[in-house]
Amino acid sequence: MYDYIPDNPYILLTPGPLSTSKGVRNALLRDWCTWDADYNEEIVQNIRRRLTSIAASTPDDYTAVLIQGSGSFAVEACLGTAVPRSGKLLIVRNGAYGERMSEMAQVMGLNFIEYALSETEAPDAVRVSEILVANPDITHVAMVHCETTTGILNPLVSIAGIVKDSGKILIVDAMSSFGGIPFDASELGIDYFISSANKCIQGVPGFAFVIAKREALAGCKGNARSLCLDLYDQWRAMDKCGKWRYTSPTHVVRALYQALDELEAEGGVTARYARYCENHRVLVDGMKEIGFRTLLDDALQSPIITSFLYPHVDFDFTAFYIRVKAKGFVLYPGKISQADTFRVGDIGEVYPDDMRRLLDVIRNIDA
Repeated sequence: MYDYIPDNPYILLTPGPLSTSKGVRNALLRDWCTWDADYNEEIVQNIRRRLTSIAASTPDDYTAVLIQGSGSFAVEACLGTAVPRSGKLLIVRNGAYGERMSEMAQVMGLNFIEYALSETEAPDAVRVSEILVANPDITHVAMVHCETTTGILNPLVSIAGIVKDSGKILIVDAMSSFGGIPFDASELGIDYFISSANKCIQGVPGFAFVIAKREALAGCKGNARSLCLDLYDQWRAMDKCGKWRYTSPTHVVRALYQALDELEAEGGVTARYARYCENHRVLVDGMKEIGFRTLLDDALQSPIITSFLYPHVDFDFTAFYIRVKAKGFVLYPGKISQADTFRVGDIGEVYPDDMRRLLDVIRNIDA
């Protein structure tokens, strides 16, 4: 259960950075040398092996490449390295993070097209198939698994099946789902997927990672449009001894090692998913009783973050936010253009009793 401590006055109900355990925070307190084997071999290489074991039932087919920076750095590194100059990318977009992929592709000069939908609409695998048939020169497909713009969970299984049947390379932004929603990259045939230390693994911000099929990444030498974000070169350097090409965020890396220990102690991704689902159930049932409505239909909703519609036209989210924060909970503003919403994260070192306490706070606030 979450322990209150004086230096942590509130719970972050956000999609990351999120509330972490005391153990993860304590892991930040030691300094590490980037040249020593006790860091590179015992921590970095250990993390890489554990990530691929979580990701895939055939972990030897995959490699984990750690990248300095936020999740977007790893997304850009992956797109800029995986898609060759002769390639063509289809981006499935139904939120801010799919849109960010398109912005990256444009800046890097990638040849790409979009399958664009509204922020509350899930992509259709049949439509993806039609686009691939109409555009046989497409070589790669990129999509977001869980769009935290709204909390929508996109149909990864059906789209992955279409992409693989079509012989294309599949890139998945699993930033907000990896470690919190079970899926098997081997079974789905995912070539690349991307996540971050400060999401469902429950580490702290500072680096992200790409888990790639070795076979796919091996053919990417010379593709990168950036020196620092060259995923192939980072992989080759890291495979030698665990050393990063440029200064690694040592404290954050050690914190992720601790977070992986805690994920295993909890019972793995399946157990964490069950907790997140219960957090979400308690939250949504209670908010509906209070008078709030969710933005998404239940069939589209993930247990990662939940968007709630403003309860009335005079609702002042800023005032509401300040009053809730004063009672120990930080919420998240909305991010969509279609409706006035705010969001509540279900993930992190957060438990159903925390959600019940949040609901008690909200019941006593005049919204």
